[in-house]
Amino acid sequence: MQLLIYLLAYPLLWIISILPFPIFYKVSDAVYGLVYYIIGYRKKMVLSNLERCFPEKSKEELLLIRKKFYKHMCDLFLEMIKSLTMSQTEMKKRAKFNNVELLDKYAEQNRSVVLLCGHYANYEWVLSLGQHIKHDGFGIYSPLSNKYFDKLIKKTRKRQGGTLISKFDTAKTIVKNYRANHLSLYGFVNDQSPQVSHTRYWRPFFGTVVPVHTAAETLAKKFDLAIVFFCVKKVKRGFYETTIIDVTDNPKAYSDYEITDIYTEMLEKEIRNKPEYYLWTHNRFKHRNKVPKESGKDNVKVKYS
Repeated sequence: MQLLIYLLAYPLLWIISILPFPIFYKVSDAVYGLVYYIIGYRKKMVLSNLERCFPEKSKEELLLIRKKFYKHMCDLFLEMIKSLTMSQTEMKKRAKFNNVELLDKYAEQNRSVVLLCGHYANYEWVLSLGQHIKHDGFGIYSPLSNKYFDKLIKKTRKRQGGTLISKFDTAKTIVKNYRANHLSLYGFVNDQSPQVSHTRYWRPFFGTVVPVHTAAETLAKKFDLAIVFFCVKKVKRGFYETTIIDVTDNPKAYSDYEITDIYTEMLEKEIRNKPEYYLWTHNRFKHRNKVPKESGKDNVKVKYS
């Protein structure tokens, strides 16, 4: 069944991917009309998330942000499809990076790096950074249930300069590369909601205490990896500009979860600037009512402000 679904869907995806950009974005406009006005995909959740995060904004402002978000979301998911056949030359024109010199400096020091970013702007095209750096780039991802599409997405990201590794193999891969002295950069899209049973740290995100991922910080400390943050700007439709910001070259100097706090605050600032480019369909606040009652209990820490 997985193969049948793949064989039926792939020709359509390929056709979409080879469309000239002016036609391609007209298709995105049509998809937006379908998703927003007819299907209404997660519209209530998106509005609920926006109301929670921006209580100071009027209902009219929030509805406008929601519309802009859905237009961007449709562009985003079609741009993922565009990656199937998009040339490296075209990608370099549309996904630009500022301050790559910082990563060059770490390469000269033979320092591997952890890259932190959120589901903001076009987080998929960020993997094309591998075309611009001396490190081998690895993107941490959740494997797809359909093994044929999973293989396709890994092949597509490889074409653009990045290697995908399963979140289940992250630690193993880092250990292997560390022992081999292999110069690497590990990209963590670090704003998903973790399983409560595996959570060791809770903190506010837009004023609501939620569980947060801390593996990136833990691994950076353990293997002395420098840490950078990706601040992404959508310049115009189909064009993105990413600035690489130094977080620290000495993660061990920070107390537990301090780096996670810094990252979360940087991400929140980025989102507040242009909220329509964040992936609001994620149910980021689904565990808000499960906050442990006692901070420190069972090695779990809770920060309330």
